Order: sequence, then structure tokens, then C-alpha cells
Amino acid sequence: MKYCAIIGCIAVAALLLPDAVMAETHEVKMLNRGAGGAMVYEPDHLTIALGDSVHFVPTQKGHNAASIKEMLPQGATPFLGPLSKEETVRFDVAGRYGIKCTPHYAMGMVMVIDVGETVDPLPQTLPDTIPRRARERFEEILSR
Repeated sequence: MKYCAIIGCIAVAALLLPDAVMAETHEVKMLNRGAGGAMVYEPDHLTIALGDSVHFVPTQKGHNAASIKEMLPQGATPFLGPLSKEETVRFDVAGRYGIKCTPHYAMGMVMVIDVGETVDPLPQTLPDTIPRRARERFEEILSR
């Protein structure tokens, strides 16, 4: 009887755990050279659940991860990671995020993070302010 009560308490506690405990952390490497060429994130596209986090790891110095203002879902908080340091960002607003490496943006060091299940899979219109090489990379990522 005591055993059943303990199991029942554990089951109830598991149902009441906050979403943050169930959330995943995804790792993204920031590379000078990778499978996708020079100045890349690996992977360059993630689809994650609402409340998940992304851990950005600069495998070589001089990289960061920053949100692109024109490619943020409405209500999302922009972020700017420090150069050459690991950073973990939690994504609490659903939508499509454009991410850049600040010093290598013009060289096309970008990625896409789709958060939640309701992200439109069709490519979005890219802002005119995106540098040419970054635009080409975004188009390639979104075409997959």
C-alpha cells in the first residue's frame, strides 16, 4: 500500500513539472569551416519546441550568435551573444528566427531556427537589408 502511494505521488509530480524541465537544449557549433563551407553554423537550420534552448559553441574564436531584428517573430526578445564565448538562448516565442554571427554576417554566417509546430514551412520574404552572401545562404537554407 505504501509503495502504491509513493508511485502515485511520483506520477502526479511528473504531470505537474513545468515545461522548462521537459525542454531540450540543442547544440550549434560556430565554425570557420564546416560541411557547408566557410563561416558556418552547424547545423544551419533547427526546428525546436517552444521553450527549448540552443547552446551556441564557438569552436574557433571570433564568432557569436545574434538575432536579426528584421527576422524575429513578433514579441520575441532580441539577443546578442558575446564574441568567442558559449551562450545558451531559450526560445519562448513561436516563429522563425534569423540568426547571424555579427562579425561574419556579410560573409554569410547565418542560420534559421523554427520554434514551435505552427511555423509556416514556406520561405519568408527576406528583408532588403540582408547582405548579398547572407541572403544567398538564407535562400539555400529555406529551400531545403
